[in-house]
Formats: sequence, C-alpha cells, structure tokens
Amino acid sequence: MNLKEIISVFLILFSVIDIFGSIPIIIDMKKKGTTIESFQATLVSFVLMTIFLFAGESLLSLFGVDVESFAVAGSIIIFLMGVEMIVGVQIFKEDMEGASGSIVPIAFPLIAGAGTLTTILTLRAKYEIIDIEMAIVLNMMVVFAVLKGSNWLSKRLGRSGANVLRKVFGIILLAIATKLFRENFYLDVRMH
Repeated sequence: MNLKEIISVFLILFSVIDIFGSIPIIIDMKKKGTTIESFQATLVSFVLMTIFLFAGESLLSLFGVDVESFAVAGSIIIFLMGVEMIVGVQIFKEDMEGASGSIVPIAFPLIAGAGTLTTILTLRAKYEIIDIEMAIVLNMMVVFAVLKGSNWLSKRLGRSGANVLRKVFGIILLAIATKLFRENFYLDVRMH
C-alpha cells in the first residue's frame, strides 16, 4: 500500500463521482418525496465499483481489448466529463425520469455510473489494485457522509458554492485525462 498513490486515486475518483455536484439532485429527489437510504446506496455503489475493479479486465479480454487501449478511451471520457463540469453543458445524457430510490438513480448511475467504472478500469493501468480499493473505500465514506448530511450541506454550500466545486474538479479532471491519455497512448503505440 502506498499512501501517495491512494490519495491520488482518491482525488481522481472523488472528481469523477462528484458527490458534492450531485447535492442539488439529491435534495430535489428528497423534496419530491423519494426515500434515499444512505447506507444502501453507498453499499451498492461500493459493490459495483469493486466488481468492476476485479472483473473489468476479464470482461475486456472477452472483447479483445487491452487495458492501455481502454485507458485511452477512458481518458477521453474523463476529459469530456471535465468539459461538462467546467462549461456546464450536458454531453452524457442519463435517463433519470421516473426512477426513484437508493439504488436507481443514486447508486447507479449517479455514484457508480459509466464514468466512475471507466475511470476505475483506467486507473488499473497505472495504480496497484489495493491502492484503488482503499481509495474506493475512502470515497464511499465521503459519499455516505454527504448522503447522510445532504440537507445540512446544501444550506452551507449554497448553489454557487456547489458550482465553484464542480468547476474546480472539472479542471482537475481535464489535467488527469490529459496525463492518462499521454501515458497510455504512448504505451499503446509502442506495444503495437
């Protein structure tokens, strides 16, 4: 276990999960009468991420795709997510209409969505599995705390505070995506 690596992975996943950016959605759902079980949503998200961390590579090999190529594709998705966060446009459309509850849409796709799962597999190309798993656990602790205290947090942050956080993490995601693309594209080109 490497503390520096765990912190790096934690920050990457924290940016992608963007639980603070999801506070307005969570508050809106609660106002509409949707029950959100914080522990259940966190547990389901954790299980989905862990399954993808360990079985994602096997799944890729079924399609004949190596981790480096997937990492390049993942870096492009992370880049677009960063653009979404900074510019405020919606590139990825997720159908949340009519869905309610802790599992859909909170655990999936809000917390453990396509971007998060892609990022986890992309991180495998650079970081140790134990460090990624520890970072997932730490992120789930933050997710649980945010879900549990979402009403309190929304009052403290305000809409403009949530927007500032979103933009800062958007810039971090762009930098991470550029680094992942550069490292894995070079590796992929050299291997082929």
